[in-house]
This record gives sequence, C-alpha cells and structure tokens, in this order.
Amino acid sequence: MRCPFCGNVDTQVKDSRPAEDHVSIRRRRFCPSCGGRFTTYERVQLRDLVVVKTSGRRETFDRDKLERSIRIALQKRPLDPERIDQMISGIVRRLESMGETDLDSKQIGGIVMETLARIDTVAYVRFASVYKNFQAADDFEDFVSELRPTQTDK
Repeated sequence: MRCPFCGNVDTQVKDSRPAEDHVSIRRRRFCPSCGGRFTTYERVQLRDLVVVKTSGRRETFDRDKLERSIRIALQKRPLDPERIDQMISGIVRRLESMGETDLDSKQIGGIVMETLARIDTVAYVRFASVYKNFQAADDFEDFVSELRPTQTDK
C-alpha cells in the first residue's frame, strides 16, 4: 500500500481488525520512510459490476458514488452512521448476488428507493426527486400523494 504522505510503497500493517460494519477489515498502517500513520479498509468484492445507463453508456459500478447519493438523501436525518453503512453494504451485496455483472441503472435506483422507503420516508422522497428527475413542485406533490394512505369515509 502506497503511503499517502510521501508515496513510499513499502508500508507496514500495525493493526488489523474487523470494521464496525463487520463486512470489511480496518488496517492501521505505518510508513517507515516518513513516519506517517494512516488507516485503510479492505472489502470483499464478489464480482466486477458494470452499470448500464439509460443512454446505453456503460461504466464500472462505484460503491463510493452510491454511498454519496444515499448520504445526500439522508443528510440531517436521525440515522446512525453505522446503520447507513450497513444499509449500503446490504445494497451492494444484493447487487453482487443477483448473478449478473451488467446492471441496469434503473434496477439499482429501484433497489435504493425500496431500501430508503423502509428506513426513512423523507430520504426516500429526496432520492426519488433526483432519481425520477422532478421538474416542478407538482411532481413532488404527486409523488407524496401516492405515499399517503387513502382516507376512507367513516
């Protein structure tokens, strides 16, 4: 592992332990050249996934991109960061276990929306506003009205 401070390629692992999410390994590293200390995380990757965009363009699946979009939707929501990490790891495991290497971006968005709907309604609406490309306030109103249970006359 290359040292992020001096670029030395000969770094040493000082400590390894499971990360909080229990699906990755946290390693504390030391650079003998500059004395720098840093942390790395190691995750199991079952297969290389490719995202097929609606335009037909293909790009390598990026867990960090998925995580950023979910964290934006969950911004200032009362959710424990560890719970968010578990949710993201669960989504990635689900995608990897689908058996396909090529995943449609709509499939990924649908799985994220399904997961967010169970966890936090506000984050679900936030994510949907970008995913479904809302253009006006009416789009929000229509979407939210679908979430509300129908009132029956008493």
